Amino acid sequence: MVITAVVLALCAGGLLLLPAGRALFEDTRDKLGKAQAVTPVETKASAESPRHPAKNTTDGLSNTYWGAPAPGASVTYTFRQPFRLVDLIITNGPSADAEGYAREARALQMDLEVTTQDGEQQHKQLTLSDKPGPQTIPTGISDVKTVRLVLRSPVGLTSGRQLAVAEVEFFQRG
Repeated sequence: MVITAVVLALCAGGLLLLPAGRALFEDTRDKLGKAQAVTPVETKASAESPRHPAKNTTDGLSNTYWGAPAPGASVTYTFRQPFRLVDLIITNGPSADAEGYAREARALQMDLEVTTQDGEQQHKQLTLSDKPGPQTIPTGISDVKTVRLVLRSPVGLTSGRQLAVAEVEFFQRG
């Protein structure tokens, strides 16, 4: 009877710890694998300036940018196939170099809204440092179909300036 109770307790514990075990397993695979870039098939913004469209965030150049008129503007990236989003790299501001960085306003926070293949949504608030260059955000979200970024907490937004995001890069497990 004692052996049966121990086996039942182990089975119950295994079932309760299964989600945590899966998450640990997936995180380990993310860290051991080499990340590969993923390019969205569609990029749409809720607002953009004519000379600085949202598609500039995926052109591979850090000296072009998406210009948004105000906080709350968003950009949505749609992908051809679902994938595991391991990392997200954001180059905030109009340029990755220090000279051009302060020319336009920047968002110090962004809301990350990820929609998976089955329609489930995951939300995360990203805090970015106010410095030029790429900033890596580890994510670890499976079956990603769309990613939406909403600009929050602007700095340097004055008359004649716009919120700028130079580049957004997506990486899947290799």
